[in-house]
Formats: sequence, structure tokens, C-alpha cells
Amino acid sequence: MTTNEANEPNQPNQQPNQQPNQQPQPQSPRIIVFGGSGRVGRAVVAGARARGVEVTAVGRADGEVTSAADVARLAAGHDAAVVAVYDAGAAPAEFFPALARALAAGLPQAGVRRVVSVGLASVLATQAGPLLMDTPGYPQEWREFYVGHGAGTEALREAAPEGLDWAVLSPAGDFGDGPEAGGYAFAAADAESRITHADFAHAVLDETTTPTLHGTHTGVTAA
Repeated sequence: MTTNEANEPNQPNQQPNQQPNQQPQPQSPRIIVFGGSGRVGRAVVAGARARGVEVTAVGRADGEVTSAADVARLAAGHDAAVVAVYDAGAAPAEFFPALARALAAGLPQAGVRRVVSVGLASVLATQAGPLLMDTPGYPQEWREFYVGHGAGTEALREAAPEGLDWAVLSPAGDFGDGPEAGGYAFAAADAESRITHADFAHAVLDETTTPTLHGTHTGVTAA
């Protein structure tokens, strides 16, 4: 028995070893990372483990991410999800919307309340207004991929039920090499912007565990 407990016997709600007025610390959510073997996925998994957060990495061999039933099965027992997947063999205009609809249906079935998906800067608005992919000189050979990614975000926006809190994060420009520098900032699209995978993962984990962005696509740059 602690000293406080001995001196204050009339506080029946006080827990052993808990000081008066001390609030219980919230538990970190259990996170599932779809695409945990990719560069972003690996960085998120490593960052979560470094924080002591319980995390499960799943890949293509574990199930089909465009199947709501597989999403629900894999996500069972988790509180939040990170999605960093793509299928090089599928048409982007079909794959990303199908993925979004499967997440919107499957995650709530599993009791998952928060999902952060990794998007593309190409379909993010620049400071001047136009989408990055529509600015002069921006590479157009992968435009089908850009548009498909954007369609996935719109499908998630349309399909997500009220109980599923979602956000899409992308590099404001692209990824750069290097270790975690310790900071990031939210920013409009900028082709010259760079952020390391580790710093981007830091932002993803922050938004997964303590959300500040809701129902939106936001760029992330190094601070």
C-alpha cells in the first residue's frame, strides 16, 4: 500500500500505485500496415516499433487488398491502418478505386476507426492552385498512374462511412535519400520538395496515432 493510500482511505476509485489526480495514459493503437514490405511500409513499421507501438505488416501473400473480406480478416484486432500499396500489373484507374472501396467496407467490419493512405504529390494542389501534374514541365508519361491514384482518393471520400476517419498523405514532391532528420511540415505540392522515407513515416505515424487531418489529402515536406 502506498503512503497516499494509507493516508486517504476514503478514495475508493484511486488505483494502486497511481498518484492522486494522475490521469491514466491512453494506450497506443494497434496498427496494421498494408504494403509493409515496400519502402514506405518498411519505414512505417520500423518507426512504429521504435515507438513501442504494436504493428502488423501484411503483404500481397497475406490477402487481396481489393477484397473487403480479406481487408476485414487481416485488420481484425487492430485500431488503425496504414495503406502503402499498389499493383504494377493492374490498371491504376481500376486498382486504386477498388482498393478504396475495399478499405471503406472492410476496415469498419474489423473495428478499425482510422486509416492513413499514402498518396501522390502529382494529384495534390500546388500553392498557385493547379494540380502538380498539370504544371508546365511536369512528367506526363505516368499520367495514367497519377489519375488512377487520384481516383482512389475520390473513391475513398465517397465510400468511407461516417465511423471511418481517413486521411491521405503524400510527399509534397518526392522522396529523398537519407536517415530521419527529425522534422516534417505539411505543405502544398512542390516538384522540388523532398523528404526521407523515415521522416515521412514519422508524419504518417503521428497522423495514425494522434490524428489532426480528416477527410483530406495533404503533402508532407522536410522541416
